[in-house]
Amino acid sequence: MTILTQTCTPFEGQKPGTSGLRKKTRVYMQPGYVECFVQSIFNAIGGVAGKTLVIGGDGRYFNAEAIQTILRMASANGAALAIVGQGGLLSTPAASNLIRQRGADGGLILSASHNPGGIDQDFGVKFNAANGGPAPEKLTARMYEATTTITEYRIAEAADIDLGRIGETTLDDMRIRVVDPVESYQALMQRLFDFEAIRSLFAGGFTMCFDAMHAVTGPYATAILEGALGAPTGTVVNGTPLEDFGKGHPDPNPIWAKPLMDLMMGADAPDLGAASDGDGDRNMIVGRGAYVTPSDSLAILAANAHLAPAYAGGLAGIARSMPTSAAADRVAAKLGIAAYETPTGWKFFGNLLEAGKVTICGEESAGTGSDHVREKDGLWAVLLWLNILAARKQSVAEIVTRHWQEFGRDYYSRYDYEDVATDQATRLMDGLRDRLDGLAARRFAGLTVAGADEFSYLDPVDGSLSEGQGLRIAFEGGGRAVFRLSGTGTQGATLRLYLEQYSGTDGRTDLDPQEALAPVREAAQEISDMGAIIGRTEPDVVT
Repeated sequence: MTILTQTCTPFEGQKPGTSGLRKKTRVYMQPGYVECFVQSIFNAIGGVAGKTLVIGGDGRYFNAEAIQTILRMASANGAALAIVGQGGLLSTPAASNLIRQRGADGGLILSASHNPGGIDQDFGVKFNAANGGPAPEKLTARMYEATTTITEYRIAEAADIDLGRIGETTLDDMRIRVVDPVESYQALMQRLFDFEAIRSLFAGGFTMCFDAMHAVTGPYATAILEGALGAPTGTVVNGTPLEDFGKGHPDPNPIWAKPLMDLMMGADAPDLGAASDGDGDRNMIVGRGAYVTPSDSLAILAANAHLAPAYAGGLAGIARSMPTSAAADRVAAKLGIAAYETPTGWKFFGNLLEAGKVTICGEESAGTGSDHVREKDGLWAVLLWLNILAARKQSVAEIVTRHWQEFGRDYYSRYDYEDVATDQATRLMDGLRDRLDGLAARRFAGLTVAGADEFSYLDPVDGSLSEGQGLRIAFEGGGRAVFRLSGTGTQGATLRLYLEQYSGTDGRTDLDPQEALAPVREAAQEISDMGAIIGRTEPDVVT
């Protein structure tokens, strides 16, 4: 086998975001693009000679071709072992588990998460470190630096490896082990949850619909829900992973999972509706006639985690991303444990988990997880909900209502303004940033500003400082608005406005969220001068 050293010039813009490098698929398909980025990763981590790597992805368009390229590069760079999911498939949490379980030195996960797939849609690559979690900021900074100085990459001339057959083969001196993508993950779930109680729940007539959205969780949900737990055949819908996700948008929220929402709000709704995203790390929970916001879901899971065997001893702490509502903080206070507020991006939870400071983490963008892996985990959240439902013998709506009665309700919504001209989005954020110091005590749309700042995070474990993480405006009476530019898009800018209003424990918890949030929304739009700067106040997506 011939090892080639190819000269190359850097590609502009290969800077990893909150979860790897996401670009349009055709950008990744440019000759040398994958090679330059992957070689830059290898260079940034000190090479891969003698190392073990986990490799897999969500099955989106170009997944198979990119994996073959990565395998040839890993071999040419001296890797000892590559562990690959059968067919190139691995959900992000399953990959995290394999990295940890097999003692790998890291892994490459090929996914653009919840973004749509196809030749004209999105693709992504990210590196997860030896702890199974996303590369920390210091490492992604080294990766980006490497992409700006790269002059050559190494790759083997070899035929494609058959990834459809479980077993071991070689590529020159590198062993390639193709594994069942579900097996190890399912075994982990069986250790965490009371599968017997959940089996009894289904045996007693409990009904469920899990929408895999033609993404990677289909095989996992089918094996665990319909196989190990005995849910009726057909419980999992859209369970076959497709390169273009069936031309859908694999983002589990009420907008993109509308068929599931329509089912759950109808007369023939099952007891539980759930969905996961492209790479399996996000989730949506819906009861019969009752959508559960991700912020509420995090809080309810934390308050009830002790009902599952893995968390029977209690939680060390709870962490949430800054834009996520404070509902989980109220649970932490009741339990007498620490609550942490971090920037957006799962990598910020990694140090807290490694240090044993927290057990459960979550984000408003539908990601929840625990210390069982170092990624958010969509199916894990669904299984914990099932464990809680089996133990409490109440409906989703009853559990949510009783939680609000005890803790109060954090009315919450996120407004996404997509494909905003970058200069307009930047002008809005810069102008608002310049006005933050003078907002306190001023009134807008009938609300008085209690305080305003730009969020920064001092990591309590390693002392690193992350600045510029979002603009926050707090109002008297428990309201809050957060402005942030998203790092997950692939064109233009996505401006996100997060709205929150706390009811108090003696306030109404039965209002329509948009009604409860109207004063905060109007005040935030007035303060930011949104209509004048970006030319609109109506969002593209409301969740």
